[in-house]
Formats: sequence, C-alpha cells, structure tokens
Amino acid sequence: MERWRRAQGAPEKSPADALGSMLIEVGRGDDDAFTRLYDEVAPRVYGLVLRVVRDPSQAEEVAQEVLVEVWRTAARFDPARGTASAWILTLAHRRAVDRVRSAQAASDREQRAAVPEAPAYDAVADEVAGRLEHQQVRRCLRGLTDVQREAITLAYYGGQTYREVAATLDLAVPTVKTRMRDGLIRLRDCLGVGR
Repeated sequence: MERWRRAQGAPEKSPADALGSMLIEVGRGDDDAFTRLYDEVAPRVYGLVLRVVRDPSQAEEVAQEVLVEVWRTAARFDPARGTASAWILTLAHRRAVDRVRSAQAASDREQRAAVPEAPAYDAVADEVAGRLEHQQVRRCLRGLTDVQREAITLAYYGGQTYREVAATLDLAVPTVKTRMRDGLIRLRDCLGVGR
C-alpha cells in the first residue's frame, strides 16, 4: 500500500500518523496491526516504565500490562485529542506510577505490622543461663557410670578419639563406643534435649 502511494506521488504518512492508523486498526481487532504496533512502541514503553520503577523485572511486567491494556482499549483512542504515541506513553506512565505507589504502600504496611525488634543482648542473663546449663550438665554427668562419665569426658572435653579413649581406659574400642552411646542417651534424657 505504501509503495503504491509513493508510486502515485501521494504524500507519505508521518510516523505519528502511521502509529495512529495502526492503533485505530488495533481498535477494530486487527491482530497484524497490533503486532506492528507492539514492535514499534514496546521498547519506548519499557524504557519509560524502567525510568519510573527502576527495576528491570518490574518494568517488564508493567510494560506487558500496558501493552495488553493498549490491545484491550485501543478503540478508545481519539486521534483528535492527541497522538497515539502520547496516548500509549501516558498509559505506561500511569501504570508505572501506580506500581511504585503500590510497592511503597505494601512496604509501609509491612513496616507497621513488623514485630518489634528483640531487646539488645543481655550479657548478665546469658552468663546466668550458661552457668545454670553447666550445673545441670555436671549433675547429669554424676548420674552416669564411671566408665561412661570418663569416656565422655575424655572424648568431649579432652578431645580424644575412640582409640585414644580406649587406650587411656584400657578397654576395647567397641566397648568404649557402646559406653559413650549409652552415656549420651542418658545425658540427653537427663537434660531434656530432643523432647
């Protein structure tokens, strides 16, 4: 069509007129016109939205929403009131500002609903809790058999391996492992851990 106009000497449409014509065709349900319009305006819509929302993934979402809105509402475009480009970019700007306001409102709601911060670290309370735990561990260790207590003490407080504990206590390695396992089970029950 454009070649025919050029061949006949008809004046070419300006890019703004071409965009307006495409938008009018989109308003009539022309899928091909929407494809051409999309290719023409999508980069500008994305660029404008990105400048407002400043997040590329959010900008992609908003740009897609805008182009869907253009598809759905193209019939409302009135060329007498402005250019197609201005109409589309106004939709894009409004949608981007709405997204920023929505995100800010959600952030404000989360801050208002947030749990107050925990009190600052209390060294005295921590020290008292630590001492009480040590006393309870000592009491529970006293409830073990001598072999269990010695094996656990050598392994956990002395840093010895099963072989080293077995050599120190003059016992077989499997016996040391069994005594330690039984002792740890009794300690766990005494301390109330894992209930």
